[in-house]
Amino acid sequence: MAEFGVGRTAIREALFHLQRAGLVDLRAGSRARVTAPNAEVVMTSLSSSAKYLLSDDDGVRHFQDARALFETGLARDAARNATAKDIRYLSDALDANYKSIGDVQRFEDSDITFHYAIATIPKNPIYVVMHRAIIDWLVDQRRVTLSYPGQNRVAFDAHVAIFEAIKAHDPELADARMRSHLDQVGKLYWKVRRAGK
Repeated sequence: MAEFGVGRTAIREALFHLQRAGLVDLRAGSRARVTAPNAEVVMTSLSSSAKYLLSDDDGVRHFQDARALFETGLARDAARNATAKDIRYLSDALDANYKSIGDVQRFEDSDITFHYAIATIPKNPIYVVMHRAIIDWLVDQRRVTLSYPGQNRVAFDAHVAIFEAIKAHDPELADARMRSHLDQVGKLYWKVRRAGK
């Protein structure tokens, strides 16, 4: 306070912002500690801004485009680099996805797990955190589309096609199949939204 010539409120506010940025750890009864930010903290700090952008249709479209670019890149990378262990993990996720067809909540969870399994293949923690954030930000799209009659089966079939391309180590095919899947989901989302207005 003395060094900067400000009051307690300004210091508290500054520490609060540093904490939200992941640069300081604040605990009751102890001094503030400097910390190193991690990917989780960075993405969490973007969450309120992202949700604001998602409050209008253009923002949703921009996030859908970003998701498509990100997930097609993940599928391409997975096809190039997936190990036998990665393929087994992805196969297990696909099996759980199949077993949940018809149960919207279980299918939604298994859908997330399948896409998450692809995000883990590059072994880059930033990709995993970005994937979680995008899943959180586009939660409305998933709920709307997966509740649509027959969409569970359509999504599962798309997952099978993506899985086969990754297993075959064909990056171009994995990219194309992921793009086709996300395009279909995006078109269905807007169709349902328009019908609901």
